[in-house]
Amino acid sequence: MEWNFRGDQPIYSQLIQRIKQGIVSGDLSPGERLPSVRDLAAEAGVNPNTMQRALQELEREGMVFSQRTAGRFVTEDVKLIEGAKRAFAAEHIRVFLDGMGKLGYGREEILSLLQEEEEDANGNSGM
Repeated sequence: MEWNFRGDQPIYSQLIQRIKQGIVSGDLSPGERLPSVRDLAAEAGVNPNTMQRALQELEREGMVFSQRTAGRFVTEDVKLIEGAKRAFAAEHIRVFLDGMGKLGYGREEILSLLQEEEEDANGNSGM
């Protein structure tokens, strides 16, 4: 996983988001064992207590679970993962629409631009 932190949000909150993103994107598979708190903290370059706090929150949300002697694992609840994925998508869409609105674009213009970009990406520029 890639760990890039911003100064506008607490580190533990960013850890939660990054691990969740890894789960919903499939980088971390359902049922997969997570590295230890110390290993994850070292990889992310954060204090183990900060990583522990993030993992406890993910456990509270049901995104990960603990087995007493085996460590932490990614949830196998596909509906929960899909719900989290949908929430990520909704947030990205809200940010996108807000930005486009600030540029002065309306709904129909945004849809038209998206269509054009999709056609360009697929090599169907109409030429």
